Amino acid sequence: MKSPSQSQVVIIGAGPYGLSAAAHLRAAKIETRVFGEAMEFWEKQMPAGMLLRSKWEASQVSDPQRKLRFDDYEAAQGVRVTRPIPVADFISYGRWFQRQAVPDLDRRWVVRVEPAAEGFRLTLDDGETIAASRVVVATGISQFAWRPPQFDGLPAALASHPAEHRDLSRFAGQRVAVIGGGQSALESAALLHESGAEVEVFARQLKIRWLDQKAKWLKSPLNPLRALLYPPTDVGPPILNQIVAAPDMFRRLPRTWQEKIAYRSTRPAGAGWLVERLREVPIRTSRSVGAVNRVGDRVELRLDDGTERLVDHVLISTGYRVDVSRTGFLAPALLQRLRIMDGYPDLTGGLESSSVPGLHFLGAPAFHSFGPLCRFVSGTGFAARALTRRIAGSRVAEPRATPLEDAPREPLAAE
Repeated sequence: MKSPSQSQVVIIGAGPYGLSAAAHLRAAKIETRVFGEAMEFWEKQMPAGMLLRSKWEASQVSDPQRKLRFDDYEAAQGVRVTRPIPVADFISYGRWFQRQAVPDLDRRWVVRVEPAAEGFRLTLDDGETIAASRVVVATGISQFAWRPPQFDGLPAALASHPAEHRDLSRFAGQRVAVIGGGQSALESAALLHESGAEVEVFARQLKIRWLDQKAKWLKSPLNPLRALLYPPTDVGPPILNQIVAAPDMFRRLPRTWQEKIAYRSTRPAGAGWLVERLREVPIRTSRSVGAVNRVGDRVELRLDDGTERLVDHVLISTGYRVDVSRTGFLAPALLQRLRIMDGYPDLTGGLESSSVPGLHFLGAPAFHSFGPLCRFVSGTGFAARALTRRIAGSRVAEPRATPLEDAPREPLAAE
C-alpha cells in the first residue's frame, strides 16, 4: 500500500478564512496545502443580488503584506465596486485573492480526517491519503443551517433555509412567509418582493433594529473620534466593538460578560439601506410560529396571536447553529477526543483545540472561545495571525490597523 504524502499544514476550505490563513502561513515559510473550491459557499448558498452588510474596510480578506485588499483588486482588474458590496463582486474578489495567494489550490474534497501516529491522516474524494502534522478546519457555516423543529415534517419544496437557494426569483407570483428578523431574513424578503413574490415577514423581537439610522455624523469621516468609536472590524456598538476587535482580550473575560457582549454585538438587525426596499412588505414583529400544517401543496402557519396564514412557501431565515459534531469529515475517533461546549470546539491560543493538539478551527466555530469577530470576514486578520504565530512558534508582527480616516471613503448614500 502506498504511503500517504506528508504535509506540514493542511487547510480544509477555501473561503475567506482558509485563503487568508494560507496567505499568512506561506509568508512565514510554512508549508501549506489548501483543499476546496474557492468561495464556494458564497457562490452557491448566498442569493443572487445580495449586498454585503459589512462596510468596505470590514470586507477585506487579510493578507500579511496588505497587498490583496479590495482596492488592490479594483486596480488590478480595472473595475469599480459599488457600496454596499454586491455578493457577485465579493466572490470575484475572493477568487482573485485565491489566484494571487493560493494559485495551487487543490479543488478535491477532504472526506475523512482521523488521528494518526504523528498528526492526522486525511482521505480525499478520489481515494488518495495525505498525512499532516496540523489540520486547519475553515469550512464555514454551510453545514450548520438551523430549522426550528416545527418545520421538520415539511419537504424542502414547501419550507427551506436561505442557504438552499441561489436564485429567489423562482418564487415569483407565490405567497411566501419569511421567518426571522435579521439581515438574512430582511434582505431575502426584499429580494423576494423585487422578484414578484407576495411576502410577509414574521419576527419574534419587539421591533426591527435598523443599523446606521441614528447619529450618522458619528461615522462621518469628518468626525475626529470616528476611529476610536468604530474600529475597522465593524462588529458591535461603540465601546463593546473595541473589545470584540481584540479576541484575546474577549477570551479572558468572565463567561457571563462574554455572553452579554456577544449578544449585544450580534443580535438580529438589518442594514439601513433595506428600509426603503421593504416599505411595501408587511413586517409583523412580536410574532412566532406555533403549529405548522401541510395543506395540499401549501403550508398553514398558526401564529401565537391566534391568526393563521396559508402560504406557498416558508423561508426559514433562522440563522445557523454551530455543532462541530455534524462536521461530516471528522472521524468518530477524533470527535470523541474533541472537547465541545454548546456545539463549539473549545479552543486555546492559535485557535487550536484544547483537547486535540494540531487541530485548528477558524471562522464561526471559534465564536465560543474568541467572540463575535470570528463570525465575520473582518476576523480573518486576527485568525490568520494567531494561527501563524502558534505554528511558527514565534510572534508575527501585527500590521498597523488602517485608521478609518485613511480607509477608502464610501459614498454618503452607503453610510
